[in-house]
Amino acid sequence: MKGLSPIVKLITTEKSSSALGHKHYTFLVNPDATKVDVKKAIKELYGTDVEKVQMLITPKKVRLVGHGREITKRHKFKKAIIRLKGDKTIDPNKLKDTKKKQ
Repeated sequence: MKGLSPIVKLITTEKSSSALGHKHYTFLVNPDATKVDVKKAIKELYGTDVEKVQMLITPKKVRLVGHGREITKRHKFKKAIIRLKGDKTIDPNKLKDTKKKQ
């Protein structure tokens, strides 16, 4: 994936927060991102190896109102659940410093 970073932001829900103890991290990713793209981005951003990447596409949530009209409550999005190799952990809020000190 050229140009854009595949990782948009960290997803912090009750379920994803409980998975942090098992070294599973959940990220919102671009719809065009692949597992390989996400794996490379985690390596660049956090400097750690990824063992497994699972991708999920959540469908949009639609409600009917009035005379058969639909309103969209939640748009469709893609998320990635990653598992790290070994006993390593990351702080998802802090990125690795990519600039070299002079």
